[in-house]
Amino acid sequence: MINRLLPLFRTAMYALRGGFLVRPLLIALALGLLGAVLSSLEEAIPWLSAWVPAALFPSRADPQVAQIVLATIAASIMTVVSIVFAILLMTLTLASMQFSPRILLSFVKDRVTQWTLGIFLGTFAYCVAALPAARSLPHAFAPVATVAGAMLLALTCVAWLIFFIHHISQAISVNHIVDRIAREAEGVIDDIMPDSQRYAYEPEGVPFDGSMGEVLVGNAVSGYIRYVDTVRLLEVAKAFKLRVRILRRVGHFVPAGVALFGVSPQNRLNPERAHELRAVFDIGPTRTMQQDVEFGIIQIVDIALKAISPAVNDPSTAITCIDQLGRILIRFVSRNDPVSLLCDPPHVVRVIVPWISAEDLLDTAFDQIRHYSVSDIAVSLRLLRALDDIASTCGDPRIVESLVVRGRRIVAGCAERLSTDETERLRQRLKILDARVSIGSIANAAVVTEGE
Repeated sequence: MINRLLPLFRTAMYALRGGFLVRPLLIALALGLLGAVLSSLEEAIPWLSAWVPAALFPSRADPQVAQIVLATIAASIMTVVSIVFAILLMTLTLASMQFSPRILLSFVKDRVTQWTLGIFLGTFAYCVAALPAARSLPHAFAPVATVAGAMLLALTCVAWLIFFIHHISQAISVNHIVDRIAREAEGVIDDIMPDSQRYAYEPEGVPFDGSMGEVLVGNAVSGYIRYVDTVRLLEVAKAFKLRVRILRRVGHFVPAGVALFGVSPQNRLNPERAHELRAVFDIGPTRTMQQDVEFGIIQIVDIALKAISPAVNDPSTAITCIDQLGRILIRFVSRNDPVSLLCDPPHVVRVIVPWISAEDLLDTAFDQIRHYSVSDIAVSLRLLRALDDIASTCGDPRIVESLVVRGRRIVAGCAERLSTDETERLRQRLKILDARVSIGSIANAAVVTEGE
């Protein structure tokens, strides 16, 4: 039962970590509890208020002053919270219209915004929780230290509001947006591809017997595959002595009733085991970046395509996106591919997991931009530079050759739209990329010679 709940717990934590629920709620509850506990301790231990300067709170015997201060701070904070929400909604609307609606998730996951809401709501909760302690009957009591804490929180809110306005003005800049998406995509690559690529050849893999008959298991609910718990899937496959072949990779949409995975041998599968195998998949209505590197690429490509559209005509933004796409692809091609054949015991294939290849990721990153930028010399030049940067760090000659082919497509497409001088600039940069093939061949030959 615990193993079944772990994937659900991980999915819930990922969703809650990226929303406005957990962190602001925890901060508000903590500060509200602090206000209630501090006011109670101050009433039980009177000397706690002795450290508060008399100039700050001269009327220590008048509870009405404490009530007015706490009520005023609470009312003012709620007014500021409404302003913060208005700023946030305006920012989300602007980003969605100017860049892409897919990037809204990155704004929701912004920790500064979550801390801002948490601190303001927490200050309100602190004042409300401490307010009942300031009373005239049955005996007068003014929680001096608690009121001083509320005043300190109010000053903190003022300073934090200034910081939040500064942060949100930077957060809507395209450089900040694409950099944040790129960093998250690099984190996904580090998770699913932890090993650095040390060899330019593929090691000998485990032989796979494709002749075994299998039964296809349909998807229970329509949605995108957002996460696959491969560790749990391998454990279940080993426990039931099954071989599971996932038919669609993370990021693909699977309608209900369409085959999600195949299981062999057929006689070892029953409805209970099929349900347990389905439980390792996180399927939902939207894509996430739990294991989906391509989704990060798509978000940046969306921004670039909108920037080079005739309605916007902002090639500088497209160039920024291309730089970040090159950064992600460099990280991807420098790592060993994720293991597709999971074995337990060794040389016994239990799980076959499809992962996105470098070729597919290159198609997603550059093909659409290449197609729509054939008449823009600046964007096309930067595309060639990005391809050359990737080739300069890649040790796989097949990927380098693919990058050269893509560079030739860029030049061929632009030659029909641009002038001769502009096309010649592209050809000069293509020559630099072409040279990577010969350099890679020499390096590969040197490796083979050393091995002999």
